[in-house]
Amino acid sequence: MLLAVLSGFLLAIVAPALHRVTGRYIGWTLAILPASLTAYFASLIPEVQTNGSLVLEYAWIPGLGINLNFLVDGLSLVFALMISGIGTFILIYAGAYLAGHKYLARFFVIMLSFMASMLGLVLSDNLISIFVFWELTSITSYMLIGFNHEDMEARKCALQGLFVTAGGGLVLMAGLILLSIMTGSYSLAEILASDSALHEHAFYTAAVLCILAGTFTKSAQVPFHFWLPNAMAAPTPVSAFLHSATMVKAGVYLMARLNPALGEGDLWSQTLMLFGAATMFTGAYLAFSSTGIKKVLAYSTIMALGTLTMLIGVGTELALTAFICFLVAHSLYKGALFMLAGALDHETGTKDITRMGGLRKAMPVTATIACLAALSLAGLPPLFGFVAKELMFESLLDSPLWSAGLTTAAVAASVLIVGVAGLVAIKPFFGQVGNTPKTPHEAPFGMLVGPAVLSLTALVFGLAPFLPEGALLRSAVGSVYGAPVETYLALWHGVNVPLILSIGSLVLGLSLLAGWKRLQPSIYAINTSAARFGPEAGYFRFMEGITIVAAWQTRVLQNGVLGLYLLLLVAVTFGLTGYTLLTHHGINLTLDLSYSHFYEWGIALLLVVAAVFASATHSRLGSVASMGVLGFGVALTFILFSAPDLGITQLLVETLTVILLVLVLFKLPEFVNLSSPFERYRDLAVAAFAGIVMTLLILAALDVQYFESISSYYIENSAPLAYGRNIVNVILVDFRALDTLGEIFVLSLAALGVLSMIKLKAEDQHKP
Repeated sequence: MLLAVLSGFLLAIVAPALHRVTGRYIGWTLAILPASLTAYFASLIPEVQTNGSLVLEYAWIPGLGINLNFLVDGLSLVFALMISGIGTFILIYAGAYLAGHKYLARFFVIMLSFMASMLGLVLSDNLISIFVFWELTSITSYMLIGFNHEDMEARKCALQGLFVTAGGGLVLMAGLILLSIMTGSYSLAEILASDSALHEHAFYTAAVLCILAGTFTKSAQVPFHFWLPNAMAAPTPVSAFLHSATMVKAGVYLMARLNPALGEGDLWSQTLMLFGAATMFTGAYLAFSSTGIKKVLAYSTIMALGTLTMLIGVGTELALTAFICFLVAHSLYKGALFMLAGALDHETGTKDITRMGGLRKAMPVTATIACLAALSLAGLPPLFGFVAKELMFESLLDSPLWSAGLTTAAVAASVLIVGVAGLVAIKPFFGQVGNTPKTPHEAPFGMLVGPAVLSLTALVFGLAPFLPEGALLRSAVGSVYGAPVETYLALWHGVNVPLILSIGSLVLGLSLLAGWKRLQPSIYAINTSAARFGPEAGYFRFMEGITIVAAWQTRVLQNGVLGLYLLLLVAVTFGLTGYTLLTHHGINLTLDLSYSHFYEWGIALLLVVAAVFASATHSRLGSVASMGVLGFGVALTFILFSAPDLGITQLLVETLTVILLVLVLFKLPEFVNLSSPFERYRDLAVAAFAGIVMTLLILAALDVQYFESISSYYIENSAPLAYGRNIVNVILVDFRALDTLGEIFVLSLAALGVLSMIKLKAEDQHKP
């Protein structure tokens, strides 16, 4: 399993070399890996059906108790099969779609890393590794969306997707940490097996809100839905993979995965139902009102993501069965439709469906596959999308909460999606022949094999729904529900309310489709007006606000004045330190000065006078001399307190420093008053404040001792272990040898740098 997850990263490393060897067949060559992974994951189905779930453990960071564990159950296998299975056809498709592209090898490196990141996410058992793979999907999708890096719009859309999803990822990290604190474990298997009532925990509300914020940004739930259509700036293979099996499904996966643990509380279920229903209807409406074929499909993905989120929130056995069926059905038809959209763009030279028409004669195979996939999108028999839609309606009718409202929203979305399916399948291929930039013809085999297999799979699953049900679906539903369930899938359930709702949505959807040409200008005007106040406009205002704040900060705080930098650093550091000292320790001065001697007071007074004189004098020589007095006073203190070696070192350093300063300062101009009296008194106040806080901190530290002093250990072991009686030398050379070695290395490196600069200057002087 570890090799299966990491194999995508390993293949990505050698992908450029393989591209040079295989040339035009690079897509077919790389597709061998995901095809093999699909077979491997399929081989685990019998064991999962027998044992329920498998936990495979690999040590990762043993010192922190973090292992790279993998949880294999029905839910993770469904996602793994979708990622690797659809990924196989995506790689084949990309090889044909991007044939001859100068950055094709780079594309496959990122795409394989993206696939491996997604596999790691859905198979990981540890919350830390889940978050690592979660962020990897954000980073790799950012590079894929902005793959056409010479296009400013692509870079802009990639940054937007990264900011939204990475921001949500940071909030998700907080939620996962809270969840681990609540359960006492980072293992998903242990969290899901725990019988503790998490909804009664004090951290439950905060954990749920953080986790849902992270998953909502990733799965493009309202109000974060705006980034997903803009991700269409990516090449079509990326869009097809991102929408069908990866990235946006990551948020849905995590909600489904944590549902057994967090779904007991009303906050979880009601939030998912509310935002899911809003996203479902919003996505369907925006899909119907768009004209670009990729935008139409992107917004219909938002509709599907909202539907999946809503079904998790309903949480009944029937709703979760509908969730898994809808998940699989959407992956099949959306992957096919996106690849077909790329084929239309590739062969006609346009993405605008208003310019397409009558293409069935020039592209008969593409038209047939598109009709099959669109029928599944519309939820018509005998496609698997029909089975999923019937289950959705039935589960919403039986919902324990908000049944009427959720059903109404679902029917309205279904009406609009029927119109969307017509726009995708009928408008480009039937009716009057459109005027396209390129003469249309059938796409290459590599661009059609994927859509054909996915569409035919949807047809087979619709005609024989017992196949997916018996193989894996029941186990997957049980994983989301948190207990074994009984499922029954059939193409025909007789005449019932869900069937009537399906027929009604079909009739109304076809009516909307018939009037689409008349409705579209009005809808476009409404959308344009509403966009000025929508979430995307809020995003751009937020980004502008960041720019304004950054400009103010640069102008005021980072204005190039070194003195101001030092002032702010000292004030903030000692201000926070002083506040912490005052609130957590207090000011308790317990100095015992009865054992002090008059000469010690004299040395202290000498240090204070030297420091004040060095700060106040206008004479450079006097300032250097007073600094020397300060250093020699410190050396004298060392000697008085039985540290002659430190005192000698201090004397040598101070002597050398004074000599160097005198030599340098004589070359500088006289002192100039560049600051006002207010600035000088301000600096004096900050300096005095820092000195007082540091003094109090040192005095407080004398009263605090968390551990027994290690002095006795050095005294007892210096001679027996290190054969030395000078304890300080022994500590530096033996007990802290690596530390001393590091200091020697730093000094040597600095000396080499100085020598290099001197020699460089000497060489420059000898040049003619």
